[in-house]
Amino acid sequence: MTDIPVPEGHYSQKMPSLTEMMWLFLKLGSIGFGGGIAMIALMEDEFVKRRRCLETEEFLHGVALGQILGSFPVNAALFIGYRLHGFWGGLWASLLFLLPSLLAVIVLSWFYFTFNQIPSLQAVLDGIAPVVIGIILLAAWSMGQKAIGSKIALGLALAGCVGSLTRINPILILGTAGVVGLLLKLTPRKPPAKKSVNQPQAVIGLPLAMQVLPHQIASATNTVVPPQAVDFFTLGLTFVKVGLVFFGGGFVLIPVLKQLLIDHLHWLTPQEFIDGVAISQLTPGPIAVIATFAGFRVGGLSGAMVATIGLFLPSIILMFILSRYYQKVRHLQPVKHFLSGVNPAVVGMVLSAAINLLPAIIPGEQPLRIGINMLLLGVALLVIGKLKWHPAIGLGIGAITGVMVSFITGLT
Repeated sequence: MTDIPVPEGHYSQKMPSLTEMMWLFLKLGSIGFGGGIAMIALMEDEFVKRRRCLETEEFLHGVALGQILGSFPVNAALFIGYRLHGFWGGLWASLLFLLPSLLAVIVLSWFYFTFNQIPSLQAVLDGIAPVVIGIILLAAWSMGQKAIGSKIALGLALAGCVGSLTRINPILILGTAGVVGLLLKLTPRKPPAKKSVNQPQAVIGLPLAMQVLPHQIASATNTVVPPQAVDFFTLGLTFVKVGLVFFGGGFVLIPVLKQLLIDHLHWLTPQEFIDGVAISQLTPGPIAVIATFAGFRVGGLSGAMVATIGLFLPSIILMFILSRYYQKVRHLQPVKHFLSGVNPAVVGMVLSAAINLLPAIIPGEQPLRIGINMLLLGVALLVIGKLKWHPAIGLGIGAITGVMVSFITGLT
């Protein structure tokens, strides 16, 4: 940590240097298995709780702005980097945060298209899942203490949770909550006199879409474009167009890309598309990296990079603009009212992730598995919430347990 001037809006006298911040985002991008909400809370733990270089309110604003277009964890990384170190901070934060996932998808894609198989990480993911839910609950509790200070705010949080559970578009949820805050002239909750220290939060949302994905993919021709047959300009332009309609989170991309890549362009077969989504779930990054898989299919390593850049470019440009003008408007009274309505809704959306994941750790007719999962959930709440251990330790415990259980059950 280095002593450097603190930008307006920050409350710590110490911030990570640009180099240290780059390493932090590289680390977060490497351990954030399970999707966007997971990574959001890892960032909250690192920059709000542990390093205290962002206020909770400011962090929630960044999460809300990131929901507008594109992958919101990547957008949130850009927002945090920009707030700490300007343009270069935002650029490096978003790139390094995404890098581990891109490398993982490229390696897995090479294995898949070379050997027609996916290296199995399911045992690891099975062990991580209950730890994830515990961390989600801790994150929702921590952020809720800062954002919910009235019955109205509590109602907005519950509405945000219900809206997210019923799959209402996140932009509509947050926009409606903001309008309520504006109309009722809500104000941010005043921070408590005594600040809690080093309460780690992390949210890992292991998506459930793989359970329904096969039913979403209609029959399509198995005739696909041969690899390397698509020029890079067409490939990049195709994914730029997808990026311009990338609203509502990563899983919104599934039906869009299914129709585009299978039905219209014939770049992937239905089975390849399903496997591509599965591969994206075996990485620590957002499901949006399925674009990397598709790009690798039609253009190799260069195609993977072109497709990824094309998909993320529109949202990154928009997020730079929002981050640039955020500080100039955040102190305006109407903006304060609007954001005071948005903040509790974000908390509710985080909580909904935990509720969505509960069925994943309660498999039917598997009492041993359920017992182990409940034990891991309790361990996560204890070691991360009570003992203040780093979330990565809890995830490691879950991963090791998952591998051991898989090995033991394989012998029986």
